[in-house]
Amino acid sequence: MGFKMGIVGLPNVGKSTLFNALTRTAAAQAANFPFCTIEPNVGEVAVPDARLDRLAQIAGSKQIIPTRMTFVDIAGLVKGASKGEGLGNQFLANIREVDAIAHVLRCFEDGDVTHVEGRVDPVADAETIETELMLADIESIEKRLQNITRKVRGGDKEAVQQERLMRMALAALEEGRPARVVEVDDEDRRAWKLLQLLTSKPVLYVCNVGESEAAEGNDFSTAVAQMAAAQGNAHVIISAQIEEEISQLDPEEAQMFLSEMDLSEPGLDRLIRAGYALLHLETYFTVGPKEARAWTIRQGTSAPKAAGVIHGDFEKGFIRAETIAFDDFVSLGGEGPAKEAGKMRAEGKAYVVKDGDVLHFLFNT
Repeated sequence: MGFKMGIVGLPNVGKSTLFNALTRTAAAQAANFPFCTIEPNVGEVAVPDARLDRLAQIAGSKQIIPTRMTFVDIAGLVKGASKGEGLGNQFLANIREVDAIAHVLRCFEDGDVTHVEGRVDPVADAETIETELMLADIESIEKRLQNITRKVRGGDKEAVQQERLMRMALAALEEGRPARVVEVDDEDRRAWKLLQLLTSKPVLYVCNVGESEAAEGNDFSTAVAQMAAAQGNAHVIISAQIEEEISQLDPEEAQMFLSEMDLSEPGLDRLIRAGYALLHLETYFTVGPKEARAWTIRQGTSAPKAAGVIHGDFEKGFIRAETIAFDDFVSLGGEGPAKEAGKMRAEGKAYVVKDGDVLHFLFNT
């Protein structure tokens, strides 16, 4: 399991350029005019994880299969999108389908690239998008509350739960707060997610800076960082232009280019890690002579549920998981030595998988 992240923002902030870099393609047209992206572009990328390469090397795996994540390049939103301005309704519907939002903010000055509002102010841009999403959520909730009135009066338990959750969200939205600030009990989480509220999505602010500012950022990105911290959200600093250039180079050339720019790693790696942290995701591995493979799960996932990510039968017939911590696998030189050293554990159904675990599942067919 990976996750789906929607790339949103005002027109001409660098969304499509970032998407091109992420997917290492030119599938999304990066042009200097609003709405150059009319349909959402979808791309899958491998999640970089040096641990997987190390495990494959030790085990002599013939194939390396990283976990993958999906990015959706969603066309630029504008003020009034909640009322259908700028093809807003279509774009808002696309946002409902993603797990998280990467909100790209223009943090660079460039007279050759038009800003839809005629000025560079990333904090104001963020507020514009957030306002449109909140207005769209309010309209959606008000319509749905009208539609379930009869079921609520009839005592339908599911409708009663939905009404309660929608009114909680509406109260926050009417106070100018996004739905993500609402605290939801565990028993309500599934119903809450099914509401598909736009402002319930976790947000990662992506500060798109100029090439010379990629390492340290600038005053614009500092303002975004302060805003993100106040909201309890995360941010990353990236130069989309640099990332697109790097994506066209071979690994050796890319490393030289990064060194010249005083960057230790591609900004995209930071973006992906930040996305994982945002959604509380982690990785476990299966390793053997045939393949070394990474699997994505949510933090707190039990061993049977983790097995189910590979195949539903693994979860249904789960017996136990043979588990080796990543550090033990590497330091001891593989599965055999780790087992001899007593570092392989047999874990049952109650075991909560940890990030970096190397697992082998036993199950009944």
